Amino acid sequence: MANVAFIGLGVMGYPMAGHIRTRGSHDVTVYNRTAAKAQKWADEFGGSTAPTPKEAAEGCDFVFCCVGNDDDLRAVTTGPDGAFQSMKPGAIFIDNTTASAEVARELDAAARDKGFGFLDAPVSGGQAGAENGVLTVMVGGDQGHFDTARPVIDCYAKMVGLMGPAGAGQLTKMVNQICIAGLVQGLAEGVHFAKKAGLDVEAVIGVISKGAAQSWQMENRYQTMNRGEYDFGFAVDWMRKDLSICLGEARMNGAHLPVAALVDQFYSEVQKMGGNRWDTSSLLARLERD
Repeated sequence: MANVAFIGLGVMGYPMAGHIRTRGSHDVTVYNRTAAKAQKWADEFGGSTAPTPKEAAEGCDFVFCCVGNDDDLRAVTTGPDGAFQSMKPGAIFIDNTTASAEVARELDAAARDKGFGFLDAPVSGGQAGAENGVLTVMVGGDQGHFDTARPVIDCYAKMVGLMGPAGAGQLTKMVNQICIAGLVQGLAEGVHFAKKAGLDVEAVIGVISKGAAQSWQMENRYQTMNRGEYDFGFAVDWMRKDLSICLGEARMNGAHLPVAALVDQFYSEVQKMGGNRWDTSSLLARLERD
């Protein structure tokens, strides 16, 4: 049993911290910008709360984080009340935020200077994966830090892989989002075409999902897409944030991402339709607007 801190209790962090407490039986202290939510978590799972990331991290063996973006991440790590101000030598900071590879390398260097470890460990699987403790975790960092932190990460994961040095986890998450963007647009167009052709969408997907067109998106999203339900899952606003990170990295490394760039623009149209908080499968709504 380890002393663990978890910073950021959003739709992902809240259940992830819960699994560390219940599955791992670790002592968990949480911090959230909204203190009431941290207290709710503590009441539900039996952990404790702290008023700042710095106080949450003090004395902990592992500090996990899942916040919104690079700026949020810097605030809760190297900011005046950030976790890096109090982490003990030999501890490990595990960042589950989807952020840039640049900030991952920056924080890795800062952690090394202070004598503790850093892993960038973005996740895939969405809210349902977090709630069920079956996330995929893509990790960048040192092998030794990875091996030490792996048993705690396993509390909320079904697949955990070390992808390379600091930043490699974030780069792998970018690949994940690039692939998803094209898949969701393809699925949206397929469902849209089937409807226009007068086909039974349920029957069509029932057949093609057993062949080469099969994907996680098809298996898990086509029914709600067909019903025009987009009020769950990974929000359009967050997907645009992720695609912005992907496109920014591509400009630096010379990669060509024409489909990702196009789908990003399609999502901007969904936002203009009022779909900021719709899930990513709402690309179909764009095709079906009058």
